[in-house]
Amino acid sequence: MARLAKLGDALFYSFPVQLLLNNFKRNQILLLCWIILFAMITGNFGKYLGIPYLFLDPEYLNQVNFTSFFIIGLMVSGFTAAFNITCYIADGHRFSFIAALPNPFGKFSLNNSVLPTIFLITYLYQVILFQISNEFTSAGELTMDLLGFFTGFLVMAGLLQIYFSLTQKDIFKYVICRLDEKIKQKVKITRASTMKKLDIVRKKQVRVDNYFDSGFRLKKVEENEFYDKTAILQVFDQNQFNLVIIELLIFAMVIVLGIFKDYPAFQFPAGASFMIFLTIFVMLSGAFSYWFGGWSMTVFLVIFMILNYLAGEGWLTKKYQAFGLDYKMAPVEYTIGELQFLNSADHIRQAQVHTLKILENWKKKFDGQAPPKMVFICSSGGGKRAALWTLAALQKADSLTGGKLMNQSILITGASGGLIGASYFREVILRSKQGEDIKPYSNIHQQKIAKDNLNPLIFSLLANDLFVGFTKFEYAGQRYKRDRGYTFEDQLNIDTESLMDKRLSEYQEPEADAIVPMIIFSPTIVNDGRKLYISPQPVSYLNSDILNFPEYRNSKLSGVDFQKMFEDHGGANLRFLSALRMSATFPYITPNTSLPTHPPIQIMDAGISDNFGLSDAVRFIYSFREWISVNTSGIMILSIRDSPKLSAVSEEQGQTFIDDFTQPIATVYNNFENFQDITNDNLVGYARTWLKVPIDRVDIQYLPTSYVSILQKMDSIRQHSVRASLSWRLTTREKQGVVETLNTPINKEALDNLIKLLEPQPLVSTDNITPKKK
Repeated sequence: MARLAKLGDALFYSFPVQLLLNNFKRNQILLLCWIILFAMITGNFGKYLGIPYLFLDPEYLNQVNFTSFFIIGLMVSGFTAAFNITCYIADGHRFSFIAALPNPFGKFSLNNSVLPTIFLITYLYQVILFQISNEFTSAGELTMDLLGFFTGFLVMAGLLQIYFSLTQKDIFKYVICRLDEKIKQKVKITRASTMKKLDIVRKKQVRVDNYFDSGFRLKKVEENEFYDKTAILQVFDQNQFNLVIIELLIFAMVIVLGIFKDYPAFQFPAGASFMIFLTIFVMLSGAFSYWFGGWSMTVFLVIFMILNYLAGEGWLTKKYQAFGLDYKMAPVEYTIGELQFLNSADHIRQAQVHTLKILENWKKKFDGQAPPKMVFICSSGGGKRAALWTLAALQKADSLTGGKLMNQSILITGASGGLIGASYFREVILRSKQGEDIKPYSNIHQQKIAKDNLNPLIFSLLANDLFVGFTKFEYAGQRYKRDRGYTFEDQLNIDTESLMDKRLSEYQEPEADAIVPMIIFSPTIVNDGRKLYISPQPVSYLNSDILNFPEYRNSKLSGVDFQKMFEDHGGANLRFLSALRMSATFPYITPNTSLPTHPPIQIMDAGISDNFGLSDAVRFIYSFREWISVNTSGIMILSIRDSPKLSAVSEEQGQTFIDDFTQPIATVYNNFENFQDITNDNLVGYARTWLKVPIDRVDIQYLPTSYVSILQKMDSIRQHSVRASLSWRLTTREKQGVVETLNTPINKEALDNLIKLLEPQPLVSTDNITPKKK
């Protein structure tokens, strides 16, 4: 028992254990960084958004390989070094024996590696599991990936070790101490903080009986008299100087990357970008702790309040613009009076007259045939998965109907990624009709649109928006910043083969001639929740009251016609990709777009008000209900959903105190789509009461239920969420799963129903019909 007690004491009072306990006791901010990283790589944080894939499947130059993992290894090693530097500066004085050892920082880092080692083991396990079960990686490819990570980690560790050995090898020689005299004279607050720590050194030391040396041998701590305060002051000053040098190098690297961010070779994997940000945060927190000691949190709060105030006054606020608009002109007044003017009866009537001509051109395509069904395509949002799902669904549906789907469609509505996929397919159809050598149903389009958008976005957020953001480009005679909005559009343009890099006005004629269906974007105005209707055609009629109570004069206008509002600001020149970006503004990832109005309005994702686009389709139907009733055999609404319409009711689970506290908000968030579905079903139900022709509905749903058992067995990250992540990045398994879902029984039945509904009805001649006898 005595021997076991002795071994227990030896373990408990070992340097690694005491450093670990010290981190839990005093370095909670640093621990939080590690907790976030652990949560990310294990799928306990952000799995619905695909955040774990940034680390488990890093992409560089659109490939996951030795190089991409090499970059991740570099950054993980850099973050580990930043963690050790910060701990050394903050807590080295509590372990005085380390100052008597050669290469004190190296030995401190070695013994402070419990958390980094656990992280590395966990990360490598998750990478292996993920690559095998989600990316179908071969043993050879996986070996190269891991080799890349270890190579990057060791290269960074080696470079840092060389730097520290050169700067610290003679740190305890008083003759050399004079080299840092200038630092001592300029950092009075730091020296005061250091002297306070020296008092702690003399009075209260953490007990340590043994430690690991550089040869991983366990050694006993020898009793030594502590060095005088001058020598110790030099130790702290030198380490502070090292910290500053490394921080400056990191900032310099970020600035260089920001300047050249538009070159793919400079776009690091998104996981590496996050590690750079976390490294900067850790080093700044260490600098704060060292410079201001116990006042660190107070100083941080003061600086934050000052920056927050400056941002509120517009000094630090970054505005993201819609490319093609003229921001130099006097802004448009955005007031209730102006909205009422833009939505006046005259403007609505003019828009209706214009669209009636489009409807007549649509009708001419079916001369000599029985009145056809008019098709409305409503595609839901959902990031990259919705874009791929919508494209694949439209390719399948249009090919099975022999092109009737797109030929009979008059309008496409929806949100976010769904409209990106629908717009891409419409453009392919348009070019095919214009005689270009393009194959609308080819899988190559699915491969293109499924490429990663998240990597350049996250990289741009770090390397450009936070620190640089001064490079510009020209579009439609105007100059704009190459910000994160530009990065999103540029990558989307690459993914869609540059087919949609057009001005909005370039779609006016093909839509007016009914060569392709109209597309109406309806992103949400953050300021008041109204919709911004973006189309090359005038669409003010979408803002008229759907129940039409003329005696009520206090109706809250539902939206505003973009073209009418920005007619003098070059609304027709709006880049079509900017319209897609505004409709797909994913919170925190894709920035809100500011428009030239007074007061300035900001634009967010269309899915906030209606993620499925049905409400806009019903408003269109209502505006032209009389024409539709006379000239068509009915309405067919094709809803392409990236979520199930009738999802299972979740089972009751134990309620924690946190669950009870968050339930009111969580209920609204979790049932957001259910609320919209109920509202849309009611709208379609009302439409059947005032439309004189039948309304048919077909739902094609992304419902990967057939893969639940497989995924739950093979992938720990997706045990509670088998759907593809709501992200601008998809894994190989997710890409396959999204497309293969078209073959599920429920979707096969929907496609069969669609084919039947679009079959041409035979013309009925009235000449040979004998009137019935009364």
